[in-house]
Order: sequence, then C-alpha cells, then structure tokens
Amino acid sequence: MNNLETLIHKLPAKPGIQGREKYFNSAVLVPLILIKDEYHLLFQKRAQSISQGNEICFPGGKFESEIDKGYADTAIRETCEELGIHESNIKLIGQMDTIVAPMGATVDVFIGTINHSVINTLSYDVNEVEEVFSIPVSLLKDIEVEKHSVGILIHPSLFDENGNETILLPSKELGLPKKYQTPWTGRKYRVLVYKTDYGIIWGITAEIIFDFLGKYS
Repeated sequence: MNNLETLIHKLPAKPGIQGREKYFNSAVLVPLILIKDEYHLLFQKRAQSISQGNEICFPGGKFESEIDKGYADTAIRETCEELGIHESNIKLIGQMDTIVAPMGATVDVFIGTINHSVINTLSYDVNEVEEVFSIPVSLLKDIEVEKHSVGILIHPSLFDENGNETILLPSKELGLPKKYQTPWTGRKYRVLVYKTDYGIIWGITAEIIFDFLGKYS
C-alpha cells in the first residue's frame, strides 16, 4: 500500500473536530415537553455555589470516557442526574451541530422529548440545580434576540497575582513577527441574549436556542 492509499484508508468516514482531545468536551440535551398541545423547552438555573452559578442552561455536562460510549450518553446521563428522572422518560430525536467555543470547549447538542408525566415529580439535584422551568417554543420565537459581541485577545504569556510571568508561546525566541510577542486581537465573537421572565439567557445556551428555533420554524 503506497502513501496515498494509506492516507485514503485513514481518512475518517465521518469528519469530526481536529484535536478534540485538547478541548473540554461536553454534551447537553435540549428537552422538549408537550404541555397542553404545545411544546415547551425545559431549562434549569444552575445552583449559586457551582461554576457559572445562577445562569440558565440546558441539562448537560462533561463527557466521561470511562462511563459514556458517546456524547449522546453524556447528555442523557447528565440530564437524569441533574433532573432526577429515569432515562426511560427521555427519547432522543436528533442531534444538532457541535459548538466549538473560544474558551476551549466543545458542546455536542442533542434534542429529546421528556415524558410530561414526570415533570411534577422531578427530584432535581439541589447541589447543581436551583430551579427548573419551561418556556413555550412559541414564546421564545416571539422574543427578539439581542446580538452583541466580545473581543478575543490572545496572550502569548500570562501574569499571576504577584506579577510573575509565565511564557506560553516563546514568540521572540522562535523569531515570530513582533506583533505576536505581545497580546494581539482575534476576531469578534458573537454573544446572543434572550430576555425572559425567568431571567437572561445568553452565551452558548442562547446560541443553541437560536439554532433550534431556526430549524423548528
């Protein structure tokens, strides 16, 4: 087998994310619940004591290779743990595009329906979840999404609280152009915001809603 044949043989059948192992890999479930003949999206507000406390999000979390066979398993497992429901009450109906966030994380997004009968008996994990609520899809479609942005600044070195510098990229020693020896500006990154009666929904969760609504209409 020559080099070209070897290359063809090793190409992935389904292209993924190059260098995925370098990222924090996670998955979420976009839960749909049928209430009075209308679909709602189920959200949760994160407990104040954990990372990104009080923020509104979908259930989900870190991919655990020792436990999860794939990212769908992650989404289901985390949903069951956080909401206190059995996986038999979740039916996956599809997958959306994977999000690659500039902070070094990937989010695989799955859509599933949750049996309405369990909603009134949720036993969510209070260590992670402060509140659970649903919003009709039709109401979300009527909210005018706000579009903002943040600037990405790339640092070749970092300073700690004592002013000590840690070189991450030895730009000068490598002979890279001078502009790469000090922080340089990357592209702007879009930040979407939905203002709801339950609070602000923004960031990755808002991006997922925006993409979902575009496909749902």
